[in-house]
Amino acid sequence: MTAQALNKIRVLELTTAVAGPVAGCVLADMGAEVIKIESPGGRSIRSPGAPPPIQGAPDHPYNRTPFFNELHRGKKLLSLDLKHPEGKDIFVRLVENADVVMENFSPKIVGRLGIDYAELKKIKDDIICVSMPAFGKTGPYESRASYGPGIDAMSGLSHLTGYPDRGPGKPAQFYCDQNAGLTAALTVMGAIRHRNRTGQGQYIELAMLEGEMQLIAPALMEVIMNSRSPNRIGNKHERFAPQGVYKCKGENAWVAITVRSDSEWQSLTELMGNPELANDHRFSDLRARQAHHDDIDKLIESWTSTLTQEQAEGIIQAAGIPAGALLNLNEAFTHQQFLHRNTLVHVEHPEMGTFPHTRTAWRSRNNNDGVSGPAPTFGNANSYVLTDLLNFSAEDQQKLKDRKIVSDAPLG
Repeated sequence: MTAQALNKIRVLELTTAVAGPVAGCVLADMGAEVIKIESPGGRSIRSPGAPPPIQGAPDHPYNRTPFFNELHRGKKLLSLDLKHPEGKDIFVRLVENADVVMENFSPKIVGRLGIDYAELKKIKDDIICVSMPAFGKTGPYESRASYGPGIDAMSGLSHLTGYPDRGPGKPAQFYCDQNAGLTAALTVMGAIRHRNRTGQGQYIELAMLEGEMQLIAPALMEVIMNSRSPNRIGNKHERFAPQGVYKCKGENAWVAITVRSDSEWQSLTELMGNPELANDHRFSDLRARQAHHDDIDKLIESWTSTLTQEQAEGIIQAAGIPAGALLNLNEAFTHQQFLHRNTLVHVEHPEMGTFPHTRTAWRSRNNNDGVSGPAPTFGNANSYVLTDLLNFSAEDQQKLKDRKIVSDAPLG
């Protein structure tokens, strides 16, 4: 297989939740050796809801959690207690042989462990360190932590999510996590290029809140440039009309439609069998259609409700108007487009069997299919790190396990 972009780059990942693991996952998909470091007591040995093991595999439910396996594909896993002095010494030796260290701990934890950038730079001068705090490591919120809903709320995204006659809503997913993970992976690649050209490492602080602000930039520009604070508009759009999700024939069947211009509106009225609507003064231009959007929605839905969502999508798309049938997750996994593109990459896991991973959204001519391999089982890189990288004897490794500094199974 052709060498990948980040071959021979070693990343130490000390992250939790979603954002940090997403960054490590993308770097692994690009060819980096990502060693995730997890505390021996970091998770429970029991994992309710884990699927059963394949025939002949050990019954280790902690290795079969779908959420963990999706976020950590292609990585190695070292189980190491960084709070123990000997565990810290092992980490220091690993840093000497690494290119990147990623963490998303609170500043207090980083300082307590002694793994902030100032300390890492003493170990290896050209190390690249990436921190992913919720709000940044300076300012009145520097010591605070948050998960996705809190960041969604503070960024203004929740304020923009929902309908005008209802309260703000939580987006279906935590976009701040995915956005921060992808941004972190991008900045790591930029920092590696900078180091290769100059010999200099660097510290990158990626505040998740600031990253999410980019997702609502158009709304921010309304506030800054026009002194207008946008409110929730449901499925509508400030520059297109009509736009919405419309009921179709059948149970829980819908089609999403976006009309971008007067000519597309005229085409849609013809499809609906009401071409005279294009010249109706209520709908003749964008501003008029926005003012009478609710009336348009009723007219469109009276037509789409006579069609299946597949029929509506096909007819509208054939006229050059953006439209898409709404798919639930089961329908998405079996949709012809996803199947044709092999959007799900099935990888063999030693205890779960075939596991479907969502492909990172690229196609490469060097045979990189966007999924680097299965997720690691707990402690699967213990021997590799201690024997191959750090030259620990078998006796010394056993002593580490006896003192629970390293473990082959969760101690939680």
